[in-house]
Amino acid sequence: MSQKIKILPENLANKIAAGEVVNRPESVVKELMENAIDAGASSIEVMIKGAGKTLIQVFDDGEGMSEQDAVLSIQRHATSKIATIEDLEGIRTFGFRGEALASIAAVSIFELKTERRDEELGTYLRIDENANIVKEKGSFAKGTSILVKNLFYNVPARRNFLKTNQTELKHIIETFKKISLSYPEIAFKFYNDEDIVFDFTIGTIQERMKQVFAENILDAILYVNEITDYISVTGFVTKPAYLRRSKGEQYFFLNKRYVQSKIINHAVFTAYEHVLEKGDYPFFVLFMKIDQKKVDVNVHPSKLEVKFEDEKEIYSFVQAVVKKTLGSYDLVPNITFDGSQNERESLRYRKFSSSDSQDFSDRPFSAKSANGERRTPIMSEEEMDRMFDDLNQEIKSSSSSSPVSSPFDEKQTTEVYHESGIAQEFETPFLVLLHNKYILTQIKSGLMIIDAHVAHERILYEVAMQSFEANIPFAQHLLFPQAVNLDPADYQLMKELEPYLTNLGFEIKFQAKNKIVIVGIPSDVKVEYEVETLLEILNEYRKNEQYSQLEVRDNLAKSFSCKAAIKAGDKLTEKEMRILVDKLFATSMPYVCPHGRPIVIKIPLEEFDKRFGRT
Repeated sequence: MSQKIKILPENLANKIAAGEVVNRPESVVKELMENAIDAGASSIEVMIKGAGKTLIQVFDDGEGMSEQDAVLSIQRHATSKIATIEDLEGIRTFGFRGEALASIAAVSIFELKTERRDEELGTYLRIDENANIVKEKGSFAKGTSILVKNLFYNVPARRNFLKTNQTELKHIIETFKKISLSYPEIAFKFYNDEDIVFDFTIGTIQERMKQVFAENILDAILYVNEITDYISVTGFVTKPAYLRRSKGEQYFFLNKRYVQSKIINHAVFTAYEHVLEKGDYPFFVLFMKIDQKKVDVNVHPSKLEVKFEDEKEIYSFVQAVVKKTLGSYDLVPNITFDGSQNERESLRYRKFSSSDSQDFSDRPFSAKSANGERRTPIMSEEEMDRMFDDLNQEIKSSSSSSPVSSPFDEKQTTEVYHESGIAQEFETPFLVLLHNKYILTQIKSGLMIIDAHVAHERILYEVAMQSFEANIPFAQHLLFPQAVNLDPADYQLMKELEPYLTNLGFEIKFQAKNKIVIVGIPSDVKVEYEVETLLEILNEYRKNEQYSQLEVRDNLAKSFSCKAAIKAGDKLTEKEMRILVDKLFATSMPYVCPHGRPIVIKIPLEEFDKRFGRT
């Protein structure tokens, strides 16, 4: 019988293997730059011609190689980075597979010049078109220089699949920027057709951000810094005012290696969820440090993919860190009115500003003593909770409004006792309900306007999420349980959601023939509206499920908060408005509702002065 299975010739096997490591000029630039960093370079220069198809050359001032190491470096599976299986579990270098130079040399005209710092002569290697190795000794610059000519000259099919020069150049520049971002302590230069394009000097990460992106980039970003013994995340996330319409401006570096991680991207997007509009994407540059043994970068030869040992923990940590960073920023927009040439008014939003998490000086109901300390609240947390539990029940749904006496006829004062026991008097801001929709209140900088419905929605959303976490259901029992007949689909969905609805405060009994009985409801749901509210929550859940891929708890919390919140037209007493606003500013994100709508806007006093001719 004839033998059909054969061992491939080494040169053919190398060309096949090269397809996994080198698929375009950008791959060559990436591998050579990473090798230069592993060699301890403090300066790296990249030169390309013809978008890398004609020539790619990378110079570094690293430690260089001996003649023996230089010859071995272009062999497959030859590496100085690892020696045992234990080394593979704690990789601290970019390269470790021993495939890059062999793969590059297999599909190009390859030249290497290297000289160690403590040697007088270096080594020159050249691989010609017949795969012969030409070796010479000579005097070269300290470090290593690798030149790659006519990429894929011997693999025409692969060369034909390359894109236009503009596209290939764009990919090379993106990779150059990514690697440069991760190492601000290294100087980088980039030449295209002998013209210098980038000259990044050694500096801080902030200086490198300005070099890579723009001089004013720091005005548009927030600094992230969370250091723990197990995991650390530093870097930058964009301010909500500067959200992008591009998916490609998210940079994540794991132990200084650029990787692509859907888990990290989703965690950041979720942290921004309530300030993102459809089509918006947050720009971020994040650096994570974690024990090498907790991650696996040996997933693919390109080393762009990564697997975490505990993905859930990593996701939660990144999400919490970004949320904390955004929470330190004042997301309340200031509105001014600009008069254009035709005297028509147009709204203009001012930039957001930094706000300390304990700074309540520009929010309603704050009072500070002369020494700057916050004063004791007028009501205790227990009193506020008790009053707020009955908020919906006290709201009259009548849309008619009775005449409102002027809130500014007389000045109200309130006595507040300090820890010292000395009573101090301060002015309590009035609250006005405009058209049974908006709460108006005086603040230090002017006027604050709060949308009552979406404010209540934000509060209920966070209460619902906390209920899921606590898993301690509490229902308000109905005097007369309500029976409801559902269609089979709604009955089945209700059964699936029953554990979550129980945590929210609903107590439901399932009966035959698609019938349910509502026995108990959350305290925030109006009695007499329990059936209507539950069905609306179910419909909202289905709608969210259809148009947004939300996690079950998040979807149900949003559906509940939307349908259980007070409605436009519901009247509120001043006491109810105060409780509502106090609760709002106790939430983690008091500026936007769970669906992304703004809750609060401010009109500065200067704008009033300008409109009334005081300036």
